[in-house]
Amino acid sequence: MGPKVLVVIPAYNEAETIRELVTQAARHADVCVVDDASTDGTGDLVSDLARVHCIRHERNTHIAQGTLDGFRFAIERGYDFCITMDAGLSHDPDAIPAFLSQGDADLVIGYRREWENVPAYRRALSAFANVLMNMALARRVVPWGGAGLRDCTSGYRMFSRRAVELLAKVPIRSRAHDFHLEALALVYRAGLSIAEVPIVYRFSNSSLRWGIVLEALRTWGGLWTRELA
Repeated sequence: MGPKVLVVIPAYNEAETIRELVTQAARHADVCVVDDASTDGTGDLVSDLARVHCIRHERNTHIAQGTLDGFRFAIERGYDFCITMDAGLSHDPDAIPAFLSQGDADLVIGYRREWENVPAYRRALSAFANVLMNMALARRVVPWGGAGLRDCTSGYRMFSRRAVELLAKVPIRSRAHDFHLEALALVYRAGLSIAEVPIVYRFSNSSLRWGIVLEALRTWGGLWTRELA
């Protein structure tokens, strides 16, 4: 018997894509959808699917708490790995076996080797954020000799149980997409192992707003001084 794997998908008003995504992901692993107080019936659309559990939030808690609730569910049910995915079909569920092939690592990041229909400004923003994050992880003030990761902001990831337990027990300050930065920093600074696998990223829709970018910059700045893990 192989490892127990849970795909954790925080979702807010993702009725257009959630059933297709979960159906595909469930071919590879169990799935936990965290319906973050959706008003479009997101949770109802997956409630009848096999291998799927749905956690429902009464109020919107954003990406960080949605993901952490999925992690806590995984710990309670004895899962060995958690895979996080975007609810909007940007991530291909058929890449899950590639993550599992790196099962010796505590964190496996899907780095975006191929981009489909992604606006130029989004690619530039991700590239710039990756440089800054590599500098922050190694606490360097120059863009070379940092952590050496290819895609620090990708949300398609696999966490070992050890990494999941770490993130579930420490105070998390981030709320939105900056959770990906904080989670990476916690794993990196704890000395856990990190690997990367290539993925195809398909741009479907975006919840990214400039306010979220500013939150990410604040989180990034805090990584220079905050002692993590």
